[in-house]
Amino acid sequence: MQDISGLPKEGQQLINSYGEGGFRVSGVRHEGSVIVFPDETASWSVADLGELTLESLNTVMQAVPPVEILLIGCGASMGFIDDSIRRPLRDKGITIDSMDSGAAARTYNVLLLEGRRVAAALIAQ
Repeated sequence: MQDISGLPKEGQQLINSYGEGGFRVSGVRHEGSVIVFPDETASWSVADLGELTLESLNTVMQAVPPVEILLIGCGASMGFIDDSIRRPLRDKGITIDSMDSGAAARTYNVLLLEGRRVAAALIAQ
């Protein structure tokens, strides 16, 4: 596993490591894919980028406070997000960026520690 720890504020969800089919977030191991918000981490049913739908991102679109930046971790390699998903998110004021899951986890941590309203939807690798 790759260690990517930092110093979060009390209660913030920092991604500590990734790999081996899951993620360690704030010291808790999560098997499979997850969506990480600044204050909580939830299981995510998407196991492959081809399964990504707008409905699978419903919790992100309904988050309070609203998410400004959504990072999609596509698994072992970067993939592209279809405009049918990207456009409705943009219309809600959410910027979306896709990259491999490791890069998304690291970027999430940086943005979180900067105080940004970020979420990461991460496909396990």
